[in-house]
Amino acid sequence: MNKIYNLPKLIRFVSASILLSLCILTILRIIFWAVFNESYDAVSNAVLLKSFWVGFRFDLRLILIVNLPVFFISWIKPLSMFEKIFARKIWLGYSTIVFAIILLFYIADFGYYEYLTTRLDATILRFFLNPLISMNMVMESYPLFRIIFLFILIIFLYWYALKCIFNKIYNSKIYFLKKWKKAVLISVIVLLYLFGIYGRFSLYPLRWSNAFFTTNSFASALSINPVLFFFDTLKNKDVKYDIDKVKKYYDIMANYLGVTDKNKENLNFIRINKYDEKQDNPNIVLVILESFAYYKTGLSGNPLNPTPNFDKMAEKGVSFSRYYTPHGGTARSVFTAVTGIPDIELVETSSRNPLIVDQHTIINSFKDYEKYYFLGGSANWGEIRGLLSNNIKGLKVFEEGSYISPNIDVWGISDLDLFKEANLIFKEKREKPFFAIIQTSGNHKPYTIPKDNKNFKILKADKNEVAKYGFRSVAAFNSFRFMDHCVGYFLENAQKEDYFKNTIFVFVGDHGLIRNANHMYKAECGLSLTRFHVLFLMYAPEIIKNKKVYEKVASEVDLLPTIAAFTSTSYTNSTFGKNLFEITDSNYAFTIKHQNNPIIGLIGNDFYFLMNADKSNKRLHKIFSDTPSENVINKFFNVAAEKEKLLTAIYETAKYIRYNNSPKKIENYEKIYKKTAF
Repeated sequence: MNKIYNLPKLIRFVSASILLSLCILTILRIIFWAVFNESYDAVSNAVLLKSFWVGFRFDLRLILIVNLPVFFISWIKPLSMFEKIFARKIWLGYSTIVFAIILLFYIADFGYYEYLTTRLDATILRFFLNPLISMNMVMESYPLFRIIFLFILIIFLYWYALKCIFNKIYNSKIYFLKKWKKAVLISVIVLLYLFGIYGRFSLYPLRWSNAFFTTNSFASALSINPVLFFFDTLKNKDVKYDIDKVKKYYDIMANYLGVTDKNKENLNFIRINKYDEKQDNPNIVLVILESFAYYKTGLSGNPLNPTPNFDKMAEKGVSFSRYYTPHGGTARSVFTAVTGIPDIELVETSSRNPLIVDQHTIINSFKDYEKYYFLGGSANWGEIRGLLSNNIKGLKVFEEGSYISPNIDVWGISDLDLFKEANLIFKEKREKPFFAIIQTSGNHKPYTIPKDNKNFKILKADKNEVAKYGFRSVAAFNSFRFMDHCVGYFLENAQKEDYFKNTIFVFVGDHGLIRNANHMYKAECGLSLTRFHVLFLMYAPEIIKNKKVYEKVASEVDLLPTIAAFTSTSYTNSTFGKNLFEITDSNYAFTIKHQNNPIIGLIGNDFYFLMNADKSNKRLHKIFSDTPSENVINKFFNVAAEKEKLLTAIYETAKYIRYNNSPKKIENYEKIYKKTAF
């Protein structure tokens, strides 16, 4: 007991206040579970416990944040609640008012969830645009006066409890410590306090995406703290779409995508693709390669021979020589690959937007498949965890802390070890096939090559020579070569295992880089296509019998439809992608440069049309011209006009569809389709 009295009174008071608030918020979370869980699929005990644990850490963060002023400012004697009566009134008043605000959030959250089946977020602000209507709706829908009475009662009891805690601590004994002991004690407490706000033993702190660790929507909702979630979504509240514009361009978009069940009023973009059932479903290993620009590969004709392993795979595989991502940036690329939607978010990335975390993905069409995601670092990076775990059913995430291999830099374990660890999982005996995503990160500063690199040889190249063909430095050149080496080592070991024969390996670059590419056609640099042009290679020597290089324009949104079609997997497509094995040269690739007035573009077979999102600064470029930077819009006005319509249709539809691509919506459509199809 004396150890407690060794603590300064302020620390005792703040600790008791935090404990009191945590107990109340935990009770509110239990009430939320008790009230709302019956209308959802049963949540397993393990998932339920994790939901409460994640939610507890969010609650702790909130309480620690709001108590920061008390904890740090009340040390000052003139403002100390244990020294001055007026300071005592200020801090007790502050704590009570802050708790009242938090309680108001919870009351609004309960009503919001009961009304819309979603936790409180910044979109609630739209109801303040019509305050009288909203107030009348609240008064007619909820027992408002009883809620107000209960609110006042809880606030009074909280204030009274806080006052009792203060009086008990104020009148208690205190044993003074030696200065050095006191300094050590306070330092430890401050570190623990800050760690409580950080929330995790990880490179990345606790983030909203940690709540979306499962595809069970109620379990995710249970994990959320409504106050923190509101402010997490506040920066995204103004991301809007114009429903009239979406309808205006609906026919253009529906025709381009091949929608058969057209409905302009309901804005249906869903296409159901059916294939005959198969007996032997192949495994899929999708490798997303960091900064793997096409112009850097040997396949592009790069004379530095940077990718001998990929070059050999291409001789037995299928590749697309004109495959483009819509944008630069890894988080944006992962979002697009998984959802089939170009990331048109401007401030952050779509993966970081909690308002659009629910997304249908074709990966779930691979039914009865085990699903894996491998990343050398933390899946909290870019809030990718929320996008993947919330939407891919049964996904098993392997990240920092999951591996035997040690971290080598800020990006976690080396890519060589990442492939080695993945291979250990793949070779396990199993009854079901698997769909795995391996995301590399080593081809990135600081370009770390591990000591145990399986006989990789670092070349002493000329810096001017490597710069001429797309590498910013000799270190970057060797890092790119090392990635090729890692893939070669991975496949060498995979070939020894039983799973290899029935596995399709898909390799794609997440984005390119704006660099020199003297061996490529002039438009690569002149029109900055190097930013978007990446590798797309499918390799399965036991399955692919006829190797081919497709020269048609392809987009990252086409990735999953193409994999599904290649494996004859029936799938529902609700976004932008197409099966690349069916489409003609009329396909296009959408691009966007993110800025206040973004530059959007459409890459076609011969032309690249660009304009600002507000339709200013329109230009048309001939891709294979000797002067690709020349604006030829006046010479090909009709071509430009046609491409402008399609480009606008894609952009406006992308803004809309990412808010209307939830798994539940697509599942409901599939149920209706099955009833009407038979």
